[in-house]
Amino acid sequence: MHPAFSVIFLTTLIGAAQGMLMALVTGQVYSMANLLEPQDSRTFYAMGSLLALILLGGGLLAAVFHLGKPSYFLTRAWRGITQWRTSWLSRELIALPAFMLLVFLYALVHWFGWTDPWFVIKGQIPVDASLVIGTLGVLMAIVLFVCTAMIYASLRFLQEWHTPLTVANFMLFGLASGFTMAAAFSAWTGVDLVVFYGTWAVIFTALAAITRGFSMYRNKRIKHKSTLRSAIGVRHTKIRQKSMGFMGGSFNTREFFHGRSEGALASIRLFFVVMVFLIPVALLAASNALESANLPVLAFVAQYIGLMAERWYFFAEAKHPQNLYYQSVA
Repeated sequence: MHPAFSVIFLTTLIGAAQGMLMALVTGQVYSMANLLEPQDSRTFYAMGSLLALILLGGGLLAAVFHLGKPSYFLTRAWRGITQWRTSWLSRELIALPAFMLLVFLYALVHWFGWTDPWFVIKGQIPVDASLVIGTLGVLMAIVLFVCTAMIYASLRFLQEWHTPLTVANFMLFGLASGFTMAAAFSAWTGVDLVVFYGTWAVIFTALAAITRGFSMYRNKRIKHKSTLRSAIGVRHTKIRQKSMGFMGGSFNTREFFHGRSEGALASIRLFFVVMVFLIPVALLAASNALESANLPVLAFVAQYIGLMAERWYFFAEAKHPQNLYYQSVA
C-alpha cells in the first residue's frame, strides 16, 4: 500500500495522546492509593491533559488533509458517522471526539480544583470527579485504539493487517509513546515521576517490540491467497506478466504500491527498530542514572520519529492483491 503521511500523523499523534491520558490517570490512581507523592492538579494533570489535547488536535488536522476536498470537512463530516453499525471508520469518528471531550473535562476539573472526594473506597482511594472522568477517558482511549486498528485489521484481503497483532501493536505503541511523553513531561516540569513513567514506558516499549516482531515474522511467511492464476482464472503452472496494459501511471499504480525497493524497506525497518525500541530505552535508562531533564524529552522525540517510520512501514508492507497486475510497467 502507498503510505499517506496524513494518516501516519493522525494515528501516531492520537496514539501518543491516548497513552498520555492513560499515563496521567495511572499516576493519579497511584497517588490516591498513597503509592506516589500527590502532584499539583494545575501544573501537572491539567497541563498534561492540555498537551494531550494539542496532539489530538494535530492528529485531527492531519486527518482533514487526507480528504479529497478538505474544504468539505465541516459541512460533510457528519455523514461519516452514519455507518457506525458496519464501519470501523465511522466508529472511530464517534470515539475520537468523545475521547477529546473527556480529556478536556479531565483538564477542566483539575484546573479548577474540583477534586473534593465523593466517597472513599476501602478507606484508601478517594473517588472524585477527576477520577471518574479519567477512568471513562481510559476506557474511551481503549475503544479508540480498537476502532483505529480495526479499520486495517478488518480487511481480510490485506493479510498482513488481518491479525489481532495489528490491534495489539496500535495499542502498545500508543502506550509506549504516551508513557514516554509523560516521563518527558515530568522531567520538564520538575515532577518526581520520571522513574515511574519511564519504567512503564520501557515495559510497554518491550511489549511492543515483541508483538511487532511477531507481526513482521508472520508477514514474511504469509502465503497469499491471491495469485496470478487465481486472478485470471487460469490453472497453468507457468504464467508470466508481459505488460500491465498501458505505459503511464494511474490511480492504481500510485495508491496501492509504495514504489520503494526491497533495500529501502529493509533500511526503514532497521531505522524504526532502532528509533522506537533501542534509543528510547537507552535514553530513559541514562536519564535515571544522570538525573537529566533533557534525556526523557529526547527519548520521546526519537521514539516519535521512529513511530512515524514504523507506521510508514506498516502501510508499505501490506501487499494489495491488485498489485499482481498493476505493480510494474513492462
